[in-house]
Amino acid sequence: MKKIFFMLFIIPFAISCDGGTVNNNNPNIPNYPVNLQINLNLPAYSNLQFPGNRIIDFSQGARGIVVFNTGSGFVAYDLACPNIAFTVCTTPMTVPPGNINATCSCDNTVYSLYSGQSAGQPYPMKQYRVNQNGTNLIITN
Repeated sequence: MKKIFFMLFIIPFAISCDGGTVNNNNPNIPNYPVNLQINLNLPAYSNLQFPGNRIIDFSQGARGIVVFNTGSGFVAYDLACPNIAFTVCTTPMTVPPGNINATCSCDNTVYSLYSGQSAGQPYPMKQYRVNQNGTNLIITN
């Protein structure tokens, strides 16, 4: 009887576990392989150690990647405008230094780097998975 209660208790937790996937069902942004590694000890990335700061890397993703320190962790987004066709808007979003928003230069829509969302828009910024291993960030899709 104890085994039955144990199984009834454990099964809901096992079913509800998320494998760490990020849902990016956005038809406007193609899926390019992303594998970016950032060492927070390097001077080029030292500002990421402080909440509200970001770095941009144009070598990965569809239009580049912005990595942002939220204060409780790190998030990474593609800089392609999520609500305009990839072939129509060919410039990456801009993120001015010290700003917590990304702006799509094609339609001037502003997206929060904390959530990746913009009010009234059907698609948020395309998010990538960020794993932290000590002082290293590994960004993948």
